[in-house]
Amino acid sequence: MIKNYTVSAKNLRAAANACYSKSKHGLLAMFANDERQIHGKFAIYCLFDGRNPEEMLSVKALVDDQEAPEYPSLTPIIPAAAWFEREIHDLFGLTALENKDLRPLVLHENWPQGLYPMRKDFAVEAVVPEAHKDFPLAHAHGEGVFEVPVGPIHAGIIEPGHFRFSQAGETTFRLDAKLFFTHRGIEKIVEGQTIEQALFSAERICGACSVSHALSFCQTVESISKAIVPERANVIRVIVAELERLYNHIGDVGNLCAGLGFSVGTSHGARLKEHLMRLNDAVTGNRFLRGMIIPGGVRYDLSGGLIEEIYKTLKRTESDFREVVGLLEENDQFLDRVNTTGILPFQAAKELGVVGVAARASGVDYDLRRDKPYSGYAWITCNVPFYRSGDVAARLWVRVDETLESIRIVRQMLERIVLTQTDLAVEIPPLEPYKAGIGWSESARGGNIHWLMTGKDNTIYRYFVRSASYANWPALPVAVPGNIIPDFPLINKSFELCYACLDR
Repeated sequence: MIKNYTVSAKNLRAAANACYSKSKHGLLAMFANDERQIHGKFAIYCLFDGRNPEEMLSVKALVDDQEAPEYPSLTPIIPAAAWFEREIHDLFGLTALENKDLRPLVLHENWPQGLYPMRKDFAVEAVVPEAHKDFPLAHAHGEGVFEVPVGPIHAGIIEPGHFRFSQAGETTFRLDAKLFFTHRGIEKIVEGQTIEQALFSAERICGACSVSHALSFCQTVESISKAIVPERANVIRVIVAELERLYNHIGDVGNLCAGLGFSVGTSHGARLKEHLMRLNDAVTGNRFLRGMIIPGGVRYDLSGGLIEEIYKTLKRTESDFREVVGLLEENDQFLDRVNTTGILPFQAAKELGVVGVAARASGVDYDLRRDKPYSGYAWITCNVPFYRSGDVAARLWVRVDETLESIRIVRQMLERIVLTQTDLAVEIPPLEPYKAGIGWSESARGGNIHWLMTGKDNTIYRYFVRSASYANWPALPVAVPGNIIPDFPLINKSFELCYACLDR
C-alpha cells in the first residue's frame, strides 16, 4: 500500500521530515517530474518506506513553472538527499535552496548551461553543443599535502570514473569521486515507449542485475494494473533472482581476492561463477538471465530436467565454495589486509541511506526481501546476516553468508515449484494514463527502486530508477580516508559498485 501526500513546495521539508521520522530505512528515492502537461507544474517526489512491510510513503511537492523554480532542500535534515537534489538540478533545472553543493552531477562541464534534458520540451534527437565550463574540485592545502588523480580512464577494462586522493604522507585523508561519464539517458529514451518496449531498456540498465531491474520494473506495471502474478511465476522469479545473487556474490568474493593479489581465491571465484553462468544459460538461454521476467509473470517454465540440473549445480557449488572460504579464513596475511580496512561507520551508512551488503556490514539490519517482501519472498523465512565492524572483512563475510542463504532459498523454492500448477503469467490490462506505481527488489548490491508514471495508450510518461549503486557510491569516499592508496582497490571491490547503474 502506498500512502500519497501532496503538498506545496514550501511545505516539502516539513512533510518529508514527518515521513522520514516514521520510516524504517529513511529516504529511498527523490526525483522530479515535468507534469506541466497535466496540471501546469513540476513535481518533486520523495519515497520513504513505512514501518509496516506493506507500506510505502510518497510525498509529492508541486513546484511552479517560473523562471527560477525552486524548493527547500532536504539535505540539511536528510543527508541522503544530496545527490538526488544535484541530479534534479541537472536534469530539470529545479534548485534546492540551502544545498551548498549543486555542482553538476549527471551532466558534466561540457553540457550547456540552461538546457535541461528531462523536461518534456527537450527533444531526444536534439543536437547539443559542447560547452567549456569549469568543474570545481575540492582541494586540500597545507605543508606536506599532495593530491593523486586516478582516472577516469583506468588500466583495467572497467567503466570510467575519476578519483582524487588527498594525501599526507602515505595516508589518504580525503577522496573526491567524479562519476557519470557515460550517462545513457535511459529514463528519457523510454518516454513515449510502450511497456513492452521499455522492458528491454530496464533489463539492460545493469548487466549483472538484469533480473533485479526487470523485476522492479514489472512490479511498477503490476502495481498500477492491480495484476495478480500467478504463484508458479512468483516461485520462478525468486529462483532466478537468487541465481543472479549467487553468481554475483561468488564472483565478487573472487574479485575481492584480486584486490590484494590472492590469486588462488580469484581463480576459484571465477571458476565457480562460470559454472553458475552456464546454469543461467540453461535456464533462460543467456548467461545474464535476461528475458525471464515479464509484466504479469515469467516467460519460461522450469522443467523436471532443468530442476535436477539446478540441484546438481547448487550441490557442487556449495561444496567448492565452502572450501574456498576455508582458504580465506585460514590465511593470516589475507585477514590482516581485510580486517579494519575501509571502515564505513554505522551512522554514516544510516544517514547516507546505504543499502545491501555495504549497509548490512555496517550494522544496518535491512533487506527488502524480508522487510518489504515481494514475489514469493513472503512465503519463506529469509535469514539476513549483518555485521557491525563496517570494514572490508565484514562486507566479505556478509557475501559469504548470503551466498549460502541463497542456496537454501533456491532449494526451498524448487521444492515448492513441484506443488504449483498455475499459469506462468497473466495479461496486463490497458493502463489508465497518469497513474504511478513503485517496484523494488533486493539485488546482489542492494535494493533497487523503480517508479513509473503511465502516459496515454499504454506508454510511459516518466520512468525513474534508483539503483543500489546510486545509494552506495557516496559512501565510498567516507570509507577510504585513514587508509593508504594501495588499499583503495580492495575497499572499492568490497563495495562492488556499478558504474552502469549510475549511467542509466
